[in-house]
Amino acid sequence: MTYPDSLGGDLTALDSLLRGPLDGLFGGIHILPPFPSSGDRGFAPLTYGEIDPRFGSWVDVEHIAERHDVLLDLMVNHISRRSVEFEDFLQLGRRSRYADLFITVDKVWPSGDPPADDVAKIFLRKPDSPLSAVTISASGETERVWTSFGTREWSEQIDLDVTSTKTRTLITGWLRSFAGHGARIVRLDAVGYVIKKAGTSCFMVEPEIYGFLDWIIGVADSLGLVVLPEVHDRYATHEALAARGYWTYDFVLPGLVLHALETRSAGHLADHLARSPERQFTMLDCHDGIPVRPDLDGILAPRELLRLADLVKRQGGNVNRILSEAHADGDVDVHQLNCTYYSALNCDDDRYVAARAIQLFARGIPQVYYVGLLAGENDHQAVAESGDGRSINRHDYTLSEVEFAIRRPVVQRVLDLVRLRNIEPAFLGRLDVTTVDPATLRLTWTLGADACELEVDLRSGRAAIARRHDGIEHRITA
Repeated sequence: MTYPDSLGGDLTALDSLLRGPLDGLFGGIHILPPFPSSGDRGFAPLTYGEIDPRFGSWVDVEHIAERHDVLLDLMVNHISRRSVEFEDFLQLGRRSRYADLFITVDKVWPSGDPPADDVAKIFLRKPDSPLSAVTISASGETERVWTSFGTREWSEQIDLDVTSTKTRTLITGWLRSFAGHGARIVRLDAVGYVIKKAGTSCFMVEPEIYGFLDWIIGVADSLGLVVLPEVHDRYATHEALAARGYWTYDFVLPGLVLHALETRSAGHLADHLARSPERQFTMLDCHDGIPVRPDLDGILAPRELLRLADLVKRQGGNVNRILSEAHADGDVDVHQLNCTYYSALNCDDDRYVAARAIQLFARGIPQVYYVGLLAGENDHQAVAESGDGRSINRHDYTLSEVEFAIRRPVVQRVLDLVRLRNIEPAFLGRLDVTTVDPATLRLTWTLGADACELEVDLRSGRAAIARRHDGIEHRITA
């Protein structure tokens, strides 16, 4: 997973790395939004019809897709306030041909006045209210439209009404374009927020959310695309997604691995790894940070969540807050932890390699974030320049920086683990999770006479791997 300009400056440089020093390591590449955007580093798209010229063109994406499964984000919940569609709405209001794409307040509350109790139930990602007031140029009238993300004053991201025929036609066109340019997987960014319904949290609203997912997966499937919903919620939601046959993310794993290595206790992590599904993408780090709440709710106690936050802050990281008082659970107002995973582990090579080994031995498809691949440290200058705490884990590498990072021993150890994950036949078999003692985790993959076993000593932070083929065992120090 990488931004289009974070490994060398553009898509051409990214392709060169994938064909050069990273050749053969990854079957897929998640290119974070490469489209023209007005904010949130690509997540406020103006259009999906073109690639931002600063990064390259669709030809570059197609070139990467020749050798890799390309994953692209579809911000299915929203579009940029500066998009052609919303600009037209700002000019003409409800006379705009795009008006039905957006969620005016009366679509949810016909009286136009949302009750305070309803607003209090909403899982807010901005202060006070999900609504933003805009002035229509042609009439001077004020319209209130739904904006899930942003500040109290405004938002760069305007929510889309996914129940509207016009919106679904637009989404279908976007998916058709992705497929036409060689994309293989589509991640539905912020899909949990798409259903707005009075009297609910307006997050993962059932059964409507499953109706929408069934619709979009059906459209994508007809175009040869795989859909990956991106949902931050309690683990029961991911179990429900998996039970319905959807792909899902393991957003629990990053926090539990960090917790296990910090407390020298394997219990919570082992329980989770033993129950996790096959149809999932695993991660330790990403552009948004290390998930805490609501992902770890009901798995770790509030004091353990606060301990994770304290750990990250001691290592120079920062906290992304929930904002919604109804979901803050007392003093644990922690949504995500902004810190590179390597820094969170105090730049300890052994513990970092052990963490990455646990991810690569978990069920599912491992997704490795570019900063994590290069064992990057916290970028405080990027935070100072952008004003965004998440920038601490979004360093933009020059090609010379990439080449230097790849030569570091800790990175070479991670690359060796990736190679093992790619070639070991036992990973196609059955996973058994055991704890040798409270501080020792063992993960064993078995396929016929082949086996591959990872043992992590959480006290020392060291990992060891044993492979068995044709009755002969080989031991490897990770």
